[in-house]
Amino acid sequence: MTAQVPAATRALRVLRFLASQPEPVPLDQIARALHLPRSSAYHLVNAMISEGFVTHVEDEHRYALGVAAFEVGSGYTRQAPLQRIARRPLAELVDALGQSGHLAVLHGRDVYYVLEERAAGRPVLVSDVGVRLPAQITASGRAILAALPASQVRALFPDRDAFVSRHDTGPASLSALTSLLADTRQRGYATERDDVTPGFSSLAVPVVDHTGHPIAAVAVTFSSETSPDVTETVRRIRATAAALSRRLGGPGS
Repeated sequence: MTAQVPAATRALRVLRFLASQPEPVPLDQIARALHLPRSSAYHLVNAMISEGFVTHVEDEHRYALGVAAFEVGSGYTRQAPLQRIARRPLAELVDALGQSGHLAVLHGRDVYYVLEERAAGRPVLVSDVGVRLPAQITASGRAILAALPASQVRALFPDRDAFVSRHDTGPASLSALTSLLADTRQRGYATERDDVTPGFSSLAVPVVDHTGHPIAAVAVTFSSETSPDVTETVRRIRATAAALSRRLGGPGS
């Protein structure tokens, strides 16, 4: 058991190093950062690739965090601390807007709903606590994906088989998703109309940590036919997301 501790420590250091980088890095950079021989770094990184914690961006000959690393991070944010921190701000947002709201985190290629507040008189939504939906068709998922590095999005959606829809709507290829996410970043918030449930639309803004990494998204869902004032709705969603970001150590701007 003792002999395995150094290897485990090196693996954790690889994860921490990759998480601190703004984009994928070459193997030599990993080896230098960890003070390892290149051959040792190569074997270590490949073992982590086989477990899904590291992704090899082959066309760039670089390495980035893998889906399993996101699942570990999402597992933390799904626990009670995030729900407790968000429950009151989300309830206040719902009361102010009179529309239902929810909080979701990324789990692989899906979003996982960890909190929902239903406005009085509003219908039950599919985005209940514990539900998972394809990230690229939801406003919450688009808000989170738009805040991730392009390399991470490519790792999550490597081919057309990675795209799942509910009603044959939404992006069905990496190029379509990339274009949609570019529009989302330029707009400053994510939108979705009829992709999750026909007749309903959503707006969402990401919640970020101290590194600017998106760990969740706040969203509001409403009838597509009687949509509220978008400017005011987005302003309030942003304020809620910013408050949560500050509570979690992020900039909150």
